[in-house]
Amino acid sequence: MSGPEAAQGPSTADSASVPGLTALPDLPDLPDLPALVGGRLTHHRFGAVRYSFRSRVYQWLVDLDDVPRQPWYLRALARFDHDDHFGAHDGDDTLTIKAKVERFLAVEGVDLGAGSRILMLANARVLGHVFDPLTVHWCFTGEGDLACVVAEVHNTYGERHAYLLRPDRDGRATTDKAFYVSPFFDVTGSYRLRFTLSHDRVAVSVALHRDGANVFSAAFAGRPEAASGPALVRYALRYPLMPQRVSALIRIHGIRLWLRRLPIQSRPPQHPQEGV
Repeated sequence: MSGPEAAQGPSTADSASVPGLTALPDLPDLPDLPALVGGRLTHHRFGAVRYSFRSRVYQWLVDLDDVPRQPWYLRALARFDHDDHFGAHDGDDTLTIKAKVERFLAVEGVDLGAGSRILMLANARVLGHVFDPLTVHWCFTGEGDLACVVAEVHNTYGERHAYLLRPDRDGRATTDKAFYVSPFFDVTGSYRLRFTLSHDRVAVSVALHRDGANVFSAAFAGRPEAASGPALVRYALRYPLMPQRVSALIRIHGIRLWLRRLPIQSRPPQHPQEGV
């Protein structure tokens, strides 16, 4: 934790208590956690209808063994609910976010072992609302090795899908597209992703390739800082209602593309994904 203004211990609903946990010494070159990551989000669409935009945003980087819980007077500005990730299932009302990630990994045949760490880059709830187009979970073994990355994708139809990725030493990974996100793209093509996690930089980029061409790319890059109370207030004032803004911007840009006569692709029925 990062001082008296930071989260006051782990949430009883969302984290398992780890006595004395203040950093992750077994994982090299990481920022102090929890951290606020302020940076720039960019989107580029290529092809017959070209479209780009950029926006300043911030996200949280947290250790899922110690999910921050704000004091009562800041709780409306940042709250983490375990049902916001990997959905709600019968009988798992008490499962933490980390336990849900581990359940998904078990379905995929991945066991991180004792002493594992999972770091999550995500939006928090603000005034009770959250929308997280992409949540990134870095999954480390007890020895501090990166075993995999789980990319949890949410669309505006209330659906979600998780991709298990195994980045190379440069943080790059590829996977086939398997989930309907934008109404202007069907479920074909493959993603090329890159993840950066270090003391002074957190970055995620995604490029969609179809027929040998890059048709869409999105990237977020920012600098983490300790999530103290004053830092949270500063971000909340500078970028108010962040998840509400994200939801609104997605719809506004979608309307602009529709007005430019970009054809709508039909949304196929989503088949339940085991562990999600």
